[in-house]
Amino acid sequence: MDNKEFLGTEKISRLLFRLALPSVVAQLVNLLYNMVDRIYIGHMAEVGSLALTGVGVCMPVIMIVSAFAVLVGMGGAPQVSICMGRKEHDKAEKIMGNCFVFLICISAVLTVLLRIFGDRLLLIFGASENTIGYASAYMKIYVMGTIFVQMALGMNMFITCQGFTKISMLSVLIGAVLNIILDPVFIFGLDMGVRGAALATIISQAVSSVWVVSFLAGKKTGIKLKKKNFKLDMKILLPCLALGVSPFIMQSTESILNICFNSSLLKYGGDVAVGAMTILSTVMQFSMLPLQGLTQGAQPITSYNYGAGNAERVKQSFFLLLKACLIYSMALWILIQLFPTRFVMLFNSEPQLVEYASWAMRIYFAVSGIFGIQIACQQTFIAIGNAKTSVFLAVLRKIILLIPLIYILPNFFADKAMAVYLAEPVADTVAVITTATLFYRYFSKTLKKMRENNAEGETA
Repeated sequence: MDNKEFLGTEKISRLLFRLALPSVVAQLVNLLYNMVDRIYIGHMAEVGSLALTGVGVCMPVIMIVSAFAVLVGMGGAPQVSICMGRKEHDKAEKIMGNCFVFLICISAVLTVLLRIFGDRLLLIFGASENTIGYASAYMKIYVMGTIFVQMALGMNMFITCQGFTKISMLSVLIGAVLNIILDPVFIFGLDMGVRGAALATIISQAVSSVWVVSFLAGKKTGIKLKKKNFKLDMKILLPCLALGVSPFIMQSTESILNICFNSSLLKYGGDVAVGAMTILSTVMQFSMLPLQGLTQGAQPITSYNYGAGNAERVKQSFFLLLKACLIYSMALWILIQLFPTRFVMLFNSEPQLVEYASWAMRIYFAVSGIFGIQIACQQTFIAIGNAKTSVFLAVLRKIILLIPLIYILPNFFADKAMAVYLAEPVADTVAVITTATLFYRYFSKTLKKMRENNAEGETA
C-alpha cells in the first residue's frame, strides 16, 4: 500500500504498535548516548565522582543544542504529516527542505557561540572549581559536533512522520552502538578520559546524520529532500517554528532548570547534591524518552488523519496513546519507588552519593506515575497543530511553576535540599491537572467541528 495512505486506513491499534515500537526503541537507544558516557565516566579510577559531576554540568548546554533540533524537527514534522493527509505533497517537501537549511544555519551559530562562551555557561550551570576542568574538556569537543546533532535528531523526525519508524530507529541504533564501542576505547584504551567520551559521541552522531540525510535524499522516502526547496521561505518556515516552540521550551528550559537545581543544591547540599541531581536528571530522561517514542509513533497517525478530516481515527489514536503512556509511567514509578538504589548504582558506587541520591530519587519522582497524562495530551496538541495551547502548557510546568518552587519551598522546610527536590512533584501535580482539563475541552470541540465539516461535505 502507498506509504502516503496507510496512515489513514490501517487499524489504529496495529498501526500505533507498529509505528510506536521502533520509536520507543529509538528513544531508549538514544538515551545511551549520554548514559553510556556517564556510566563509563562514573567508574573512572579515583576521579569518577568529580568527572561524573563535571559532565553532568554540561547537560544544560547539550539540551540547548538538541532543543534547537527539536524546535525545527517537531515543528516541521507534524506539518508534513498534515500536508500528506491533505494530499499536498509539494508543500510537504518545501517544509522539509526549509527545515533542513534552517538547521544548518542554527548549527553554525551555536557552534561559534558555544566555543566562545562555553566555560562561562558551565560556571553559570553549576560547575565548581573542582569540576570545571572536566566539564570544559568534555564541552570543547562536544560542541564541534553540533551540526551532526542537528541533522541526526532534527531531520530524523521527518523520517518518523512519514511512517518509516524502523528506518528512524536504525539511524539512532547505528550511532548508539558505535558510541558504546568507541567509549571504552577512547576513555580507557587511549586514556582520553572525558575528552574521549565527547569524541566518541560526536563521531557516532556524525555517522547517524549521514544515514538520515542519505535516506531523505534517496529513492525510498515519500517526501524527498530537493535542492529547489532549500531557499528559505518565511511563509513556510514560521508556522513550523511556531508549532515547534512548545517542545523547544520543554527541552531548552531543562537547561534553565539545571541552573536553578544545581545552584540551589550546591548551596544547600554541596557537590554530592549536584552529583545526585546528575543521576536524577538522567533517570528522568529515561522516563521521558520512551514516552516521547510513543508520542512520535502516534504523531503521524494523528496528524495525517487530522489533515484528512477523519475525527474517529484522531480520537482513537489519542486514547490509545493515553493508555500506553499512563501504563508506562505508572510501571516506571513503581520500580523507582521500590528500587531507587539499583538505579543510582548504575552510575556510581560511592557510598555517600548512593545513599544521598537514593533518598532524593523517591522525593523527586513522587508523582511521576501520572506524567503519562501530561505528555499524551501536550504532544497531541502539537500533532493537531495547536501551537498556542501547547506553548502555554510548556511554559506553565517549567517556568511558571517549577522554577519559582525551587526557590520558594526551601523557605518552608528545615531540610532545604529536600525542599528543592520536592519542587518537581508539586509542579507536576498542578501541571497534569491543568493540562488534562484544557485538553478535554479543546479536543471535544475539535472533534465536533471535524464531524460537522464532514457532514457538510456529505450533504453538499
